[in-house]
Amino acid sequence: MPVIKYPRVRDPLFYEWDRKAQKCGLRHTIYAVNGDQYTGEWLDNLKHGKGTQIWKNTGAIYSGDWKFGKRDGYGSYSIPDPVTKEYKRVYTGWWENDRRGGRGVLFYPNGECYEGEWSNGLRSGWGKMQYKDGSVYEGQWLADQPNGQGVLLLPNGNRYEGGWKDGKKHGPGKYFYLDKGQQLEGIWVADIPKCGVLVDFGRDNAPAPPQYPLPEIELHDPAGVLAEAQATFDDSHN
Repeated sequence: MPVIKYPRVRDPLFYEWDRKAQKCGLRHTIYAVNGDQYTGEWLDNLKHGKGTQIWKNTGAIYSGDWKFGKRDGYGSYSIPDPVTKEYKRVYTGWWENDRRGGRGVLFYPNGECYEGEWSNGLRSGWGKMQYKDGSVYEGQWLADQPNGQGVLLLPNGNRYEGGWKDGKKHGPGKYFYLDKGQQLEGIWVADIPKCGVLVDFGRDNAPAPPQYPLPEIELHDPAGVLAEAQATFDDSHN
C-alpha cells in the first residue's frame, strides 16, 4: 500500500525561531552571554556597517565601522577613568581587521601621544610622537620603533636629525647642541657616535657655550719659513 505524505501546514517552530534570530540590518541593542552589548548594523549574523560595542568587563566603548564582525574602517575607542568614571579617548582613527591600521591618534595613559600611520596595531610609516618629558620625535617608524629617517627634538632645544634603527640613532646624522653652540656630524651606531666632526655653530649666541671652545684655525709661521720661501722664489724668477 503506497504511503501518502501530506504537506505540512507550517514549518516546525525551530525554523521560525532561527529565522527570527538571524540578525541582518539595523538592530537595537543585542546582549551577549558575557554581558557585552552591541547596537548597530548587522549582515548575516555579523556586525557589519555602523555600530557601537560596549564591553562589560572593562566598560570600554568602540563606536565606528565594522566589517564581518571586526572593527574595520574609521572608529573611536574609549575607556572610563577609574576615578572620575568619565570616558577618555584612547584611539581615534582607522582600523583594519580589528587592529589599528592606517592613520590615527593614540593617547597613552601617561600623557604621551602618537599621531601617524599604523599597521597591524603597531606604529609603522610616518608619525609624530610626543613624550612625557617634552621630547618630540617625528619621522619614520617600523614595528613600533623609530626606523629610517627622523628628527628628535629635546626639551632644551637640542635636536638630532638622521638615521634610526630599532628606536636608536643609527647611521649618518647630525646632532645640534643649541645650548652650547656646537654641531656634531658623523656616524651613529646604536645611539653612540662612532666618528664625526664637531664644529662651532653659533657659539657666541648660545645660552651656555662650552668651557673649552674649539680653537680658531690660524696661520702660524714663527720661523719665517714662508717669507724665506717667497724670497727664494722671487730671486729664481728675476
